[in-house]
Amino acid sequence: MPGTFSQIYIQVVFAVKGRQNLLQKAWRDDLFKYMAGIIIAKKQKPIIINGVKDHVHLFLGLKPSMRISDLIRDVKNNSCNFINENKYVRGKFSWQEGYSAFSYAHSQVETVFQYIKNQESHHTKRSFREEYLELLQKFEIEHDNKHLFDWID
Repeated sequence: MPGTFSQIYIQVVFAVKGRQNLLQKAWRDDLFKYMAGIIIAKKQKPIIINGVKDHVHLFLGLKPSMRISDLIRDVKNNSCNFINENKYVRGKFSWQEGYSAFSYAHSQVETVFQYIKNQESHHTKRSFREEYLELLQKFEIEHDNKHLFDWID
């Protein structure tokens, strides 16, 4: 059988540097569309991108020929430039270093899509910190809280 056929579903989460509440609702959709364009230009499949003031969730289909670290580096660098060039924030905007990536089965796509779609209402009940720690625990990812973003415990 010639060719390689696959679909790898990945949710990526990353935060604004210092977890500042800088992603304003007035321009957030433009940012998410821009991020989707970066993903498409890299020949990957954006499923949904959403977030709130201090962090972003990307859900995408990733081909095995693309390293996730390269894709997320490009998304973060280019979207940072987009925010700064449009002067959406005072001073210089930047994302925090690092990201988390979680894989899902095809049968979970709709559930993850809805979860990311409803970030605004979701975060009226739980903080980003609670959400993030729950994801790390759910996926059994060993971590030290002192290395999670800028949190100090």
